Amino acid sequence: MKIIILRLGHRFIRDKRVSTHIALVARAFGADELVIDVLDKNIVKSISMVCDEWGGDLEINFVKDWKRFVEEFHGDRIHLTMYGVNINDCMDKIKSSDRDKLVIIGGKKVPSEIYSLVDYNVAVGNQPHSEVAALAVFLDRLFEGKELKREFDGKKRIIPQERGKKVVEGR
Repeated sequence: MKIIILRLGHRFIRDKRVSTHIALVARAFGADELVIDVLDKNIVKSISMVCDEWGGDLEINFVKDWKRFVEEFHGDRIHLTMYGVNINDCMDKIKSSDRDKLVIIGGKKVPSEIYSLVDYNVAVGNQPHSEVAALAVFLDRLFEGKELKREFDGKKRIIPQERGKKVVEGR
């Protein structure tokens, strides 16, 4: 099963850090690809440096026609929105499918037509919150926490410990 994140509404000045954080969460929490509706090479550069240093990979692509991309996607289309069905009430059904998943998150108000183009409108709570947080919670629920134990083959590796920081250099 492939997990693709579609980021709608990226705004260069305002959202460059948020979109980079979306990419970081997508990579660390098990997604395979991030698709953004606006070309921003800075995000690719930042994530490439992270992947080179810490391992793992995240394919990043850009799409001009997001609607066509969503319509032509073969798999489960999931929109994370505070107006959807609570994640607790639909996650079992989403997890029961082994089809590829397209997880759609918006930065600004998403076009209303997205609600009818998807298979699931999922709410991680029904209050305003960050799309970064919603993505992290959704991916964690999808992978049942197993993504947090995933090994990355990077130049640096953190050695977990109760106090202090320990980073090992080298593969």
